[in-house]
Amino acid sequence: MVTDGIERQQILRMASSLPSGPLVLSLYLLLFPVCLATDSASITYHGGPLLTGNLNLTLIWYGQFGRVHKNVIRAFVESLHYNAGANLQPQVSSWWNVVESYQEVAGKGSSLINVKVVKQVTDLKYSAGKVVTSEFIQKVLRKATGGDSNTIPVILTARDVQTQGLCFTKCSQHGMLGDHQQPYIVVGNPESECPGSCAWPFQKPDKGPLSITLNPPNGNLGVDAMVIAFARALVEAVTNPYKTGFFQDNSNNANKTVEAASACWGIFGSGAFDGYTGKVRVDPETGGGFNGHGTRGRKFLIPAVWNPKTKSCWTLL
Repeated sequence: MVTDGIERQQILRMASSLPSGPLVLSLYLLLFPVCLATDSASITYHGGPLLTGNLNLTLIWYGQFGRVHKNVIRAFVESLHYNAGANLQPQVSSWWNVVESYQEVAGKGSSLINVKVVKQVTDLKYSAGKVVTSEFIQKVLRKATGGDSNTIPVILTARDVQTQGLCFTKCSQHGMLGDHQQPYIVVGNPESECPGSCAWPFQKPDKGPLSITLNPPNGNLGVDAMVIAFARALVEAVTNPYKTGFFQDNSNNANKTVEAASACWGIFGSGAFDGYTGKVRVDPETGGGFNGHGTRGRKFLIPAVWNPKTKSCWTLL
């Protein structure tokens, strides 16, 4: 069903007048499964290599992180290949299967992309300062990897580190380092610096239409927002690692390239529109909003990804 702008505003006004709470949110999501046409242009393949096979990650914990942050991020990575069983659907691994399908569309066959954490580095002394710049990234990566180009380093910055520019682009980024063009990922904790732009739907947005917020599924706004940003960056690092893979035509410029995840920005379930995540589930025990089951009993809210076969945004629900 497609609604016009007047109907959309009526729905949002009705939602804003409701009391808060997980039960009310569940009723809202059932009563108003609105589906709006998206403006996403097609993501196309440009002939370059993709990341395939075994992807060995080096997690770089830059700054002060609690146990919950580390456990949730590691559980998300493990969940990419975890079979939660028929009674726990949908699964995060189903989302990763769509990412793996890019190989087939690119004419490179079909195989699993195995992602695992092989190394973790902690920098509690902020050795490169507290502002993320290109120089910061190079310094942290070289120190943490020791020149090992066989891993994909992932810089995870604490809430007191300024992620310069990320708040206004994709909330995370991927790129290449050095002569070997080693792919890397940077993910910031937006809890202090920009929750209104990078922690939605767990935080009201700084701008845009009236929005319904969700409780974070793992009880921590910072790390649950980081999972969303990490998921987006990981998808795009795999499908467009060297800026010659899958992206939207005429968008391939610095920090503005529309790729496999950013093409579906703000969508977490079917029926999504500006200010509404789309269909999600609510944990009856914690009130946390989620759309995918993972390992260790964890639940995650995973962003939509462009499905290269159907040429549309795909979600777990």
